Amino acid sequence: MVKWLPIGFDEALKKTVEAIVPLGVEMVELSESTGRIAAQDLIAKVDSPSINASLKDGYAVKSEDLTFASENNPVKLKLKGYAAAGDKVEDKENFCLKSGEAYRILTGAKLPDGADAVLSEEYVDVQRSNNYSTVIAKNVAEFGRNILPKGSDVKVGEPVVSANQFITAGFAGLLAASGFSQIQLFKQPIVSIIATGNEVIAPGLPLSEGKLYASNMVTLSAFCHDYGMKSLTFIVKDVEDEIRSTLKSALEVSDAIITSGGAWTGDRDMVAKILLSMGWKQIFHRIRIGPGKAVGFGILNQKPVFILPGGPPSNLMGFLQIALPGLMRLAGYPNPGLKTATVMLESELYGRDSDWTQFVFGVVTQSDVMPIFHSLRQKGRLQAMAQANAIATIPEGKTLIASGEVIKVQIV
Repeated sequence: MVKWLPIGFDEALKKTVEAIVPLGVEMVELSESTGRIAAQDLIAKVDSPSINASLKDGYAVKSEDLTFASENNPVKLKLKGYAAAGDKVEDKENFCLKSGEAYRILTGAKLPDGADAVLSEEYVDVQRSNNYSTVIAKNVAEFGRNILPKGSDVKVGEPVVSANQFITAGFAGLLAASGFSQIQLFKQPIVSIIATGNEVIAPGLPLSEGKLYASNMVTLSAFCHDYGMKSLTFIVKDVEDEIRSTLKSALEVSDAIITSGGAWTGDRDMVAKILLSMGWKQIFHRIRIGPGKAVGFGILNQKPVFILPGGPPSNLMGFLQIALPGLMRLAGYPNPGLKTATVMLESELYGRDSDWTQFVFGVVTQSDVMPIFHSLRQKGRLQAMAQANAIATIPEGKTLIASGEVIKVQIV
């Protein structure tokens, strides 16, 4: 049998991302688009707003009419009409202002032709008579005051979102204002997560002696959910035929597979051997990282398959450092991986040895100077994983990072 030697972390991540191409694209309703990646450039179809609109309830005026207006020098204008948001202008010829006239206007309404400012209503008194009403203006309204110009949010023909851009709720709203109701996005993968082991049982079942709940499976599924990916979960005993059958079933219903457990070299660690017998193109198996050295990755039936060890810290770290970037690449992310932040170390960090990459779970807290990273190495492994909101990296070539150093950490 071929002996697969561990490779470095940077090489493993590079091989993972390069071996995966994004899934196809699909049209998606804007309300369902957040957290996903645009598959094309999106150009505004309309101006927003589509009119010169009032920002206040008040009176549309000609600014030059009020050049010297004040409490002590009020200016009288003839009230010509009324405009509210959404009103259809029936008489377009008379929807205009001449010098000495004003138009009552509400927030969002279209400005009459000739108006170049809106005077807020708190600066106005109105005198009514049988024939007409008079607006008494007691303040200036310079050119453009309280007006939202046509196309000031977005102009027709302007780029709104670029291909490969992450869609946030704010961009979804901007796209709606730009004339879109649906957009093309990269498909989100369906991920099968297979937990292996005679000792593993589903959460909620009675826990007999020697058994443990499939917490790794739940954690990985939850992370997939956080990234908008649907997950399917399976639990299978350390029986070759059962593992093979489950892998075949997963290939039929998912775009990617993650196995949890059975990744090392013990008598019951048979996942890699089974995959190889099924035609798996193994790209690597074992990485010089801690925790998580037993991680493997390959392609089976044109679908990425990630092998993760069963120990919780190794399982989660292998997922976050290798499997998650691979899944994000599948979902169209141009730069897959966890976000980073710059922090100061509260205490020194020790690595395993100089040719390994070491990852450390920790918590980032705020300070007056800059965020501080606190290592959780002294915590129980499940507690550290649950409490962690960041991961520090001791890269190859280093075995120590001193207290007080400023480094980048991954945000979980």
